[in-house]
Amino acid sequence: MAIGTKQLAPSELDTFEDQRLVEELRKAKEELFNLRFQSATGQLDSHGRIRAVKRDIARLYTVIRERELGIRATPAPVEATKAKKSKAKKADSADDAAKEEAE
Repeated sequence: MAIGTKQLAPSELDTFEDQRLVEELRKAKEELFNLRFQSATGQLDSHGRIRAVKRDIARLYTVIRERELGIRATPAPVEATKAKKSKAKKADSADDAAKEEAE
């Protein structure tokens, strides 16, 4: 996902886990630092990019805070539960196969 683009929509942020939100926030802050440095040295091509990154940072902070307050729901770990179920099924079939061999 590119920071400072329209891809960072609040509906998309709802699907991110807390850890990923923090990582995206770190990336956005780092990009803002680099953009400010480029602006100070006169190398910045698009000053609108600074504004877009600032808005993305604000969006990320908003989603994180709303989750802390319980306003916005934390996404359920869907992939993890599927992986556990498939592992459990494989383990059950392995146990059944071992029991059949023992008989």
